[in-house]
Amino acid sequence: MLSQRLMFVLRGFVMGIAELIPGVSSGTFALVFGFYDRLITAVEGTIRGAIRVVRRRGQGFKDFLAGIDWEMLLPLGLGMVIAVFGFASFMEHQLDNNPLQVSAVFFGLVGGSIVVALGLIKRWTNELIAITASTSVIFAVFLGLTSGDVLNPPLWAVFLAATVAICAMILPGISGSFVLLMLGMYEPTIDAVANRDLPYLGVFALGALIGLAGFSRALRWALTNHGDRTLAALIGLMIGSLRVLWPWPEGTESAALGAPDGYVGICIALALIAFVLVAMIPWLARRAGGHDTVASVS
Repeated sequence: MLSQRLMFVLRGFVMGIAELIPGVSSGTFALVFGFYDRLITAVEGTIRGAIRVVRRRGQGFKDFLAGIDWEMLLPLGLGMVIAVFGFASFMEHQLDNNPLQVSAVFFGLVGGSIVVALGLIKRWTNELIAITASTSVIFAVFLGLTSGDVLNPPLWAVFLAATVAICAMILPGISGSFVLLMLGMYEPTIDAVANRDLPYLGVFALGALIGLAGFSRALRWALTNHGDRTLAALIGLMIGSLRVLWPWPEGTESAALGAPDGYVGICIALALIAFVLVAMIPWLARRAGGHDTVASVS
């Protein structure tokens, strides 16, 4: 039987792959694997401890290190790093050479995530429907004003994108790569990982740390106190983002909506397969004995 540390390396590897793919959330896989609550507790505890040490100018540093859940976080992080750096070049190649097919897969993945997220709300009210509808329209219009991926983004934009995208990791149903895609920063980030662009990656890592420290608790508060409203807004965001993921005319490189033209059959097939795979995640979670997503998040 595999040791617990090796199991966490393998789980981290799967979660790392998930974070490379818009529409597939590493938080969802943590839920399926049955350690979502432990992960969130460990991350938030580490952040609070680090802030406490900084405020006390280094006092209590040894206690802070002793309190970190190294047994889980270290092998999990190792697995995620191996996956991200190992498969980034593959993703870069696919984006450059098969933009329509990749966009179709992303479209199906996010579509499946929408179905999963819809099931997280037990009772839909007129207020929640209005939140979802208005959010989806606003984001669809906003994303229609963009021109696709940002070319050579300034480092301040990389920092801001990272602070927002990292927060998605704590939310089952929405991925950090999806947020990057929505912001037009997905392909530049994949390129930076594949090409080992250290300045880009360093600024991104700093933004991610700041994002976790500043926003993760706010998101958890929103989910705890206004869970259904927050989820309704997130669902609207995902629906609105489908505009960017529509394969034609140029995949994710353009927010324009074109008629299906080129690789139509294969794109439809890929989108359907991706949709079904993600829509099956709640069933997998139940088979794995995972807790209800809403209960776990809130």
